Amino acid sequence: MTTVVFYEKPGCGTNARQKLMLERAGHEVVARSLLTEPWTGERLRAFFADTPVAAWFNPASPRVKSGEIKPETVEPVAAIDLMLEDPLLIRRPLIEASGQCCAGFDREPVLSLLGQRDDLDDVQGCTRPDASTPCPEPR
Repeated sequence: MTTVVFYEKPGCGTNARQKLMLERAGHEVVARSLLTEPWTGERLRAFFADTPVAAWFNPASPRVKSGEIKPETVEPVAAIDLMLEDPLLIRRPLIEASGQCCAGFDREPVLSLLGQRDDLDDVQGCTRPDASTPCPEPR
């Protein structure tokens, strides 16, 4: 069993399904709010490793969906600054486990924690991709 620190948007249906998968795989999940965590640029940057900057962004964020922010045009430092100002821009979940960090549910250490699975794509994207209104704000 591994302890997994899971930074989520409270109330997110996709994050709830992801946590359940980790728990069913025998891991202890410690959920924390991505929105209220006191992030620093350096700490947040560690979750993205060598992934392209555009992959750091949550494609379901209202500001990305509206076209206000075009992740493929944002430089790394500016991306972190934007995310510190608006945590809804951060691709989630952010995961810490066994000394490794990642953003998203399709990277290490998540892959090793869950083993070989064919259904990870099913729990990566937003459960409400076509919703005309954003999810309610968490309490």
